[in-house]
Amino acid sequence: MRIGELSRRTGVNPHQLRYYEAQGLLVPDRGDNGYREYGDDAVLTVAQIRKLLDAGLSTQEIGYLQPCVAGAAPDLTPCPETLDLLRARIAGLDEQIDTLVRSRQTLREYLVATEQRLAG
Repeated sequence: MRIGELSRRTGVNPHQLRYYEAQGLLVPDRGDNGYREYGDDAVLTVAQIRKLLDAGLSTQEIGYLQPCVAGAAPDLTPCPETLDLLRARIAGLDEQIDTLVRSRQTLREYLVATEQRLAG
């Protein structure tokens, strides 16, 4: 199938599909005319990419994990690199959450102090 058909079947616009290709996540064949030709397995690959992006993984991380990805869910094979990457990503998210919680608290303190000055 060509890129337009893959786009229709996956709901992902052609620009994004070309980006996935540039990132090495999606590998089409090329016809004699130079057009991209995708196999039916590309639909599953795009679904996997989208779900992993929704989980907050970068395209670089997805490329690293792709050999350990199977199924539409997708299911991740417990390869050592899978576990290491997921643990590191979760640790990074925990740090970001902690920073956001501190920022929110500081902003609330500023808000309360400013409202008190307004009322006083």
